Amino acid sequence: EVGIFTFSIAFAIALVTTVFAFAFAYVIRFRSGRWETPLLLVSLFTLFGGYLMKIYAWKTILGVEGILNTLLVGVGILEQPLTAILYSPGAVVVTLVHFLFPLALLPIYASLRSIDYIALEAARDLGASFWRVLRDIVLPQAQPGLFAAFTFSFLIAAGDYITPRYIGGPDTVMIGNFIQSAFGLRFDWPLGAAMSFSIIASCLLLLVLVRLALRTLDRR
Repeated sequence: EVGIFTFSIAFAIALVTTVFAFAFAYVIRFRSGRWETPLLLVSLFTLFGGYLMKIYAWKTILGVEGILNTLLVGVGILEQPLTAILYSPGAVVVTLVHFLFPLALLPIYASLRSIDYIALEAARDLGASFWRVLRDIVLPQAQPGLFAAFTFSFLIAAGDYITPRYIGGPDTVMIGNFIQSAFGLRFDWPLGAAMSFSIIASCLLLLVLVRLALRTLDRR
């Protein structure tokens, strides 16, 4: 059950991160004009914040007396602060998406840089809609960056144990927490090593399946 939960939440984090990163990279590359470089630099500035700093920042935002609850109660949307926001799988997803977003943005933006404006303008002149251009021109050429962003996000999320420990609470235990416990608390190194290799092999297998699925869609 822990393994299924770990892969499920890691897949959700990787998918959400990749979608948001692609949307922002698309805006930067094709919609921002002369603001392309400043927007890219602003998005990359978040890399300078420490990992633990971001975790504690989200604890401050999502806590019972945090910024979000204070705002919702202050404007009258809620009568009592929500207690289920923090220490939940949703909090883990939000925190890791925030952390992984700039890292996923880079490979996607690099792929979009190879797309020529002329091809996009030619497709629009021939009557192609936005979604047709996105599906037939942008996504196929951006696929290497999308897969790299998804892979990077998925592997980090699947192996993370710090965020579930400080943000997820007792109901959000991932396989990384068991591995950390095996090495750091019980000193059962053979078990920890076996679990580590198992999670790596499972992650690689899942990524191979995703890659094969993408190739199948391309052929269609």
